[in-house]
Amino acid sequence: MGDITEVTGMVISAMPVGEYDRRVVLLTKERGKISAFAKGARRPNSPLLGITRAFVFGKFQLYEGKTSYNIKQADISNYFENIMSDYDAVCYACYFAEIADYYGRENLDASSMINLLYVSLKSLVNVNIPNKLVKCIYELRIIAINGESPNVFECAGCGAKENLDTFSYTHYGVYCSECKSKAGNGVYMNATLLYTLQYIIASPLKKLFTFTVSEEILIQLKSVTEQICFEVFDKNMKSLEILENY
Repeated sequence: MGDITEVTGMVISAMPVGEYDRRVVLLTKERGKISAFAKGARRPNSPLLGITRAFVFGKFQLYEGKTSYNIKQADISNYFENIMSDYDAVCYACYFAEIADYYGRENLDASSMINLLYVSLKSLVNVNIPNKLVKCIYELRIIAINGESPNVFECAGCGAKENLDTFSYTHYGVYCSECKSKAGNGVYMNATLLYTLQYIIASPLKKLFTFTVSEEILIQLKSVTEQICFEVFDKNMKSLEILENY
């Protein structure tokens, strides 16, 4: 059958294969994004039934074959059952997982993405923070993790760190009040929005979901974040279409 490998990760997608089997995509700390087969997982009494559905997190034991992995068993630490009972949360979770799948690569260290995905899913059922804000935070932070975030800490024109009041979609960064005429397609950005962008990109993970913003700032943040995603992602996220039409 092959050597047994243990990985820590999350199921980011699952699909039926044949009559009783299931193929899952795992985002793992040790092997990056990998596909694995779970033979007989769709049989009613299969021990693999519950551990191969989307969003379960834990340690997975895999048989490592020449061309694929096969799941032997798993020790699940979080099934995220509270998400599965909330359709709104499920829609957001599917979108987050699709972005993780977009960035994931085999043998690429995915620890930061897994940690972000984990705390983001937990935040979807936190009544103290709106899911629309969770979405903005997740999008900006995963883009930053993968080295594609805009520079929001100094002026793209002169390097100044003060009086930054314009976000440029043309040049993918911020401009100060003296240089904003060079911004091209840009939008005004008050100090609160600037600080929010900076905080999301640079704050420690444990503090990432400990704040909220006014409805006005959330609308502006959502607008900027959507444009950033449009510039960065070179595919349409199917789950985003479902989320937006929900």
